[in-house]
Amino acid sequence: MLEAGVFLGLAGLSIGLLLALAAKKFKVEEDARVSAIISVLPGANCGGCGYPGCAGFAAAVAEGKAPVSGCIVGGNPVAEKISEIMGVAAQSVSPLVAVVYCQGDNEQAAKIAEYEGITDCAALNMLGGDKECTYGCLGLGSCVRACKFDAMYMNDKGLPVVITEKCTGCGACVRACPRGVIDLAPADKEVHVRCRSYDKGPVVRKYCKVGCIACTACVRACPQKAITMDRGTLAKIDYSLCDNCGICSTKCPVKTISYPKKAAEKAS
Repeated sequence: MLEAGVFLGLAGLSIGLLLALAAKKFKVEEDARVSAIISVLPGANCGGCGYPGCAGFAAAVAEGKAPVSGCIVGGNPVAEKISEIMGVAAQSVSPLVAVVYCQGDNEQAAKIAEYEGITDCAALNMLGGDKECTYGCLGLGSCVRACKFDAMYMNDKGLPVVITEKCTGCGACVRACPRGVIDLAPADKEVHVRCRSYDKGPVVRKYCKVGCIACTACVRACPQKAITMDRGTLAKIDYSLCDNCGICSTKCPVKTISYPKKAAEKAS
């Protein structure tokens, strides 16, 4: 019994020494910059940077695979701190906000069915949707539930509304929308073509009161030449050229183009 105990003890000691040597030999040195970057990130783990979480983004920055300005939620303040850690020049971040490019709510868009399934836009989309328009908002709020910053809510007409003051531009709602109705736009731009339909004008008129009918009135009216017709049927604004004048919104016969400033001035 004594010999067996000694043998087992020596065997355990030998294995322990081998494991300790292996751990030392194969130890992966962690870049101190990774933990430093993580400490200045907001910790939202929203995925807006293109990585699963803040730790993944920090490692990618340290390895030179991601830009120091990649944290959309943190914006310029965080970009400057990361630049200091990495010893590179600071890169400015242009703020983005989510925009719902659809106004086809329960009153404006024609329905073809009543959906009684689970409350999930992807599930409804698999069935083709409950509205005649196959491009518009499905109205089940998957985008609202995806938002970690309480920057969205569903209005009483079945459309999501973005609270721009709270929106960080992380893009979670964009990824949650199965139809691409939501996208990110420059925060300083106020004029938006709130439609995603590529159907021809006469067809759109049949199922939506506020959908783009491709009349090109906005194209002709824009002094900056910032609007073109995408695929010939949907007005599209080049935000790099748009100066927020809002003239296009006054020319749109079906009020597809939204301009919050105009609405605010009218109300005052």
